[in-house]
Amino acid sequence: MVEPMAQMQWANALSNRSSLEAAVADVSERAASLLPAPADLGLVFISAAFASEYPRLLPLLREQLPDVKAIVGCGGGGIVGMSKWGQMQELEDAPALSLSLACLPDVQVQAFHIVSEELPDLDSPPNRWVEAIGVEPSPTPQFILLSDPFSAKINDLLQGLDFAYPGSVSVGGLASGSSTPGRTGLFCNNRLYREGTVGVALSGNIVLETIVAQGCRPIGKPYQVTACDRNIILEIDEQPPLVLLRQLIESLSEEDRLLAQTALFIGVVRDEFKLELEQGDFLIRNLLGVDPNIGAIAIGDRIRPGQRIQFHLRDAQTSAEDLEWLLQKYQKHNQSQPAPVGALMFSCLGRGEGLYGKPNFDSQLFKRYLDNIPLGGFFCSGEIGPVGGSTFLHGYTSVFGICRQVGT
Repeated sequence: MVEPMAQMQWANALSNRSSLEAAVADVSERAASLLPAPADLGLVFISAAFASEYPRLLPLLREQLPDVKAIVGCGGGGIVGMSKWGQMQELEDAPALSLSLACLPDVQVQAFHIVSEELPDLDSPPNRWVEAIGVEPSPTPQFILLSDPFSAKINDLLQGLDFAYPGSVSVGGLASGSSTPGRTGLFCNNRLYREGTVGVALSGNIVLETIVAQGCRPIGKPYQVTACDRNIILEIDEQPPLVLLRQLIESLSEEDRLLAQTALFIGVVRDEFKLELEQGDFLIRNLLGVDPNIGAIAIGDRIRPGQRIQFHLRDAQTSAEDLEWLLQKYQKHNQSQPAPVGALMFSCLGRGEGLYGKPNFDSQLFKRYLDNIPLGGFFCSGEIGPVGGSTFLHGYTSVFGICRQVGT
């Protein structure tokens, strides 16, 4: 007789209690009560309103949850989780604590901390990265990464992980809520760190799927880069890009012309072989400046000849439509798969109520398409997620990591 496979289970609790002891007791009791056994993984996100009390968080959590195998987390300017009434909620600029607990049968859970000085050179072989991270490449691990915005060298880390762990998925974000180096809160098992990256690798009977909503819509048509120097685009379609950009802006509606003055971005196509381009095919990067003398533009990433780009606009309506389109696409493509059991949300500080004019927008939109899934997360100083098979640090983005079992 074949034994039934043990089921993965996930729970989250969010508290807005102003006392850290009360908040920890609240989330620990509620989240643990929803699980049949002690959790294999705890993910904790704590409001920067508690910044002076960061050193007390893990001792309080361990007192409440001594049997959780691995705990990682960070501080944030806004916190996401499930209210006591079971509603997804985003608490911005207020005391808040979010705790996700997960029972992960047949999954190896490995927490780690790494500082920038320990990162191998980018030309190092894969085994150097495996030694530095301390996680075996097989079975393929899925990574949740939480980094200090000042010291982590996160782009090098992401590039190294993609290289050493092909097929892995990484999601996460940069801790937020402090503008001072050395004041960041990163939590790993029993220690508070102020620099580097904490993370957890999940290997085995688990799938981590992603939605990366960059909140932009393309305008005009794609162009091919025909001359460039590092991050400076000198020619597109063998013409100065500023000339073509001015022509494009003249063709826009009055509303979009006004938007282009403050919210114009560059989308870089990631799949060089894809002919029919969709919203998710672009890596959105900042337009840093222009040189009117030669008609060149500078963007927030390196570019190479032959790559395709397209100008993009961003506003609240576009961000909402982009996320909804991606949620619909995810729902359609995953109907025959095992149902998700838990999710994480890493959203830019520039989104939330400041962008939409009302609270809980992205999380409520997520709930419309993926209901009854415990959601936890925080508002980041930069969001980590894949586009076109490679992992990047984003801005103004909401990244969702959605967990389910491989099969039943």
